[in-house]
Amino acid sequence: MLDQLRNGDVVTVTKYDRLARSMKDLLEIVETIRARGADFRSLAEDIDTTTPAGRLVFHVFASIAQFERERISERTREGLASARKRGRIGGRPPALSPAQKDEVRRMRDDEHRAVPEIARLFKVSERTVRRA
Repeated sequence: MLDQLRNGDVVTVTKYDRLARSMKDLLEIVETIRARGADFRSLAEDIDTTTPAGRLVFHVFASIAQFERERISERTREGLASARKRGRIGGRPPALSPAQKDEVRRMRDDEHRAVPEIARLFKVSERTVRRA
């Protein structure tokens, strides 16, 4: 889209925080838009950078959005740390239980079964078998 901009175009988005993930990126994109002779407009926030007041409001809203994203990230990190302290581990449950891993090793070492065959028996990927 940025490559196609012409003088007088107006880039319109529904919400400005969907255009970029950080204030720095958003400001750079809008600066690129302005450098190509175009303007930026956000429908949800009613921001129009064709006016000085609109540019001011844009920068204020962009700062607030960046702050909100950082707070969400901070709360997420705090929540994960708190869960770890309580002994909770995030992520997907293991594909194989410790007993199944022992059986996979036994089948591979003692019975000399092939990895693809073991993977089919346990209904897991070959990579899971190799990691076990």
